[in-house]
Amino acid sequence: MVLLAAGLAVHALGAHVVHAVLPPVVTGAVVMIIGFNLAPVVARTYWPQDQWVALLTMAFTIGAMVVARGFWSRVAVFLGLIFGYLLSWVLDRAFGRIHSANAAGQLTDHWRVDLSGVRTADWFGLPSLHGPDFRFSAVLLALPVVVALIAENAGHVKAVAEMTGDDLDPDLGRAIAADGTASMLATAAGGPATTTYAENIGVMAATRVYSTAAYLCAALFAILCGLCPKFGAVVAATPGGVLGGITVVLYGMIGLLGAKIWHENAVDFGNPLNLVPIAAGVIIGIGDVSLRFTSDFALNGIPLGTIVTIAGYHVLRLFAPPHLRGEPPLLDAAEPDQGPAAPGQG
Repeated sequence: MVLLAAGLAVHALGAHVVHAVLPPVVTGAVVMIIGFNLAPVVARTYWPQDQWVALLTMAFTIGAMVVARGFWSRVAVFLGLIFGYLLSWVLDRAFGRIHSANAAGQLTDHWRVDLSGVRTADWFGLPSLHGPDFRFSAVLLALPVVVALIAENAGHVKAVAEMTGDDLDPDLGRAIAADGTASMLATAAGGPATTTYAENIGVMAATRVYSTAAYLCAALFAILCGLCPKFGAVVAATPGGVLGGITVVLYGMIGLLGAKIWHENAVDFGNPLNLVPIAAGVIIGIGDVSLRFTSDFALNGIPLGTIVTIAGYHVLRLFAPPHLRGEPPLLDAAEPDQGPAAPGQG
């Protein structure tokens, strides 16, 4: 509800309210944190399951993105998924089970492609629903995350604006409000809170498809697929190595969009005001550093890195000397008048 209210306020007052809190140096850092924070998911979860399939899938996807033309380059990620799936199936037939970590991180002998869950899954199914449980202590502990969610949404919208070249500032408030509304709807039925997914922005960057109609159709298709447990089983059977090869490209592209924001806004990292708080926030976000408040609540990764970046920048700006803030001096620094130049002097 707080996130929804914040979005409505931004929509009413204008995006400049957010930009005052999130200048390009901060926005670029938030976008970079969002992308690079996902790197450990690749390194620890997906890639170790089958490093060679991951490597070959990555190479195929990169090649399809750069070398392919027209429609095929736009669906390079999907082609990479199919390639990795088929490659894993062929390796199963040729070499049998693989001895590696599974999705839970346990070393086992297992098939790369295990479709046993697909055979037993139903064609149609509904989720179990239950009402929310309100606990005031949990509400107070979770509210600080709203700051990070506003920054995350702003970073996502800015990343899409950088890709499309469109001015999406008028839509920023609506995006934040929609995120809050979606979370309220999901949790009212007993589901988890929702968020905007950086992975989808990576797909947009890779496919260069930005049509809102396309994503509306994708959303409706996803809802229908969510009602089909058999489809969910097919997705769940995607080999971890395949996901590792694809996500290593997508997550990196998101992170580099942050660097693109810095470059296009000529952010000066020779200025300690820009360098120091951003450096701390980015390392916290990428390293998934955790700050524990109670046994039930901790901030880590993206939320903590975002808060450190924003708070650090603005607090330091209050105490920084004027020349670091980019403010002109109160008095002109012109040299005293030396009178007319002597002959021969220019």
